[in-house]
Amino acid sequence: MNKNYFQIIRGGINTTFQDQGRKNLYHIGIPFSGAMDKRNYLIANKLVGNNFDAPIIEFAYQGPLLKYFGKKINIAISGDVNFKINKNSNEINGKCYQSIVLENGDELDIISTNKSVYGYLAIGAQLKLKYQWSSCSINTKANIGANDGRKLEKNQEIEISKINEHLINKKLDYLNSKIEKIRVIKGTNFDYFSEEGKKIFFEKEFTVSKLSDRMGMRLEGSKIENIVDTNIKSEGLIKGVIQVPADGNPIIMLSDHGTIGGYPKIGVVISADYDKLVQLTPGSKIKFKEVNLTSAENLFRLYELETQNLISQI
Repeated sequence: MNKNYFQIIRGGINTTFQDQGRKNLYHIGIPFSGAMDKRNYLIANKLVGNNFDAPIIEFAYQGPLLKYFGKKINIAISGDVNFKINKNSNEINGKCYQSIVLENGDELDIISTNKSVYGYLAIGAQLKLKYQWSSCSINTKANIGANDGRKLEKNQEIEISKINEHLINKKLDYLNSKIEKIRVIKGTNFDYFSEEGKKIFFEKEFTVSKLSDRMGMRLEGSKIENIVDTNIKSEGLIKGVIQVPADGNPIIMLSDHGTIGGYPKIGVVISADYDKLVQLTPGSKIKFKEVNLTSAENLFRLYELETQNLISQI
């Protein structure tokens, strides 16, 4: 068989190719993008023997239905995901965090994520994808990355240039845990807000709204009062920064965020909590907890060590 590929029977919701993203392009308006949940991205690639920067298929809520044609190949799915494999009309319930061998004619049906947003499909192979600025990550707002910057759709093919030589059998015992409070450091415009507004930000509960995607997460709750100016001169934004527009409802900038903005910034989500933040579904409750910069740095080092420890167990 000369050609190895996946046929997309159903595209799913917001199914894209992602890797570790683009670096140092903020000055031309290009954010990092890349996998929303970095830990699950890295684990999935390790389970199939890929490099840590290999492209992966990220999906939200409902994943794709794929039919495979070609030689035996390894795949793995990470996240809290419900999926099935159809082999010769036999339906098999899939298990996350373990490598799975697909054969010619097998179908992979990624039905849904469970009380989370994002899941990841790693394919043990080199994929034929277009790169821009050293990354294949798709940013649908800017139409850049693989697949002409668009979501994956029905009847498309995912072409494979080279299957990994060894069909490894690996698994990891891992449970995606929830987080009680999202830790933040103060933003550059923290003093724009009233004492009552600051108190609300750190003591009250917020709800994740339906108006959330890879670009940003809108929250709803008690209004945060601005006593200086609800608009500022546009300045640089980073992933995880929390803006508060005139309506008083916070917006958290996520991986495909715009690189400048004119809403005052009350805080920034620490990097160690970002993976768990992005997995919060609409209707989820959020409470913020303040930490200082030193604590944020130490927590990130701990997060990195924990991630490396998990990967070393595979």
